[in-house]
Amino acid sequence: MLRVVLYLLLAVFLISAIRAVVGVLAKGFAELMGPPRRPQTAAGPRSSDVPLAGELKKDPVCGTYTSAATSIKQSVGSQTVYFCSPQCRDKYVASL
Repeated sequence: MLRVVLYLLLAVFLISAIRAVVGVLAKGFAELMGPPRRPQTAAGPRSSDVPLAGELKKDPVCGTYTSAATSIKQSVGSQTVYFCSPQCRDKYVASL
């Protein structure tokens, strides 16, 4: 009976070790075959050109909400209108 328990424990240990080795090899192979990664800066993986917070404005053409800091702005009279893309801005200006 003790021999069966020892064989079962050995089998569990070997299966765990084999799974760990296969997992490491698969991860390494995936990194080799995948697209190249950009190096991370000290600030982390987030891009510095996208604000983390701010006011959202609604595009009057398509209805998409965009950040006021990164949206395309167009002055119409005394009012500033915010757009998600140059195409939406052009459609809006053409409809005036």
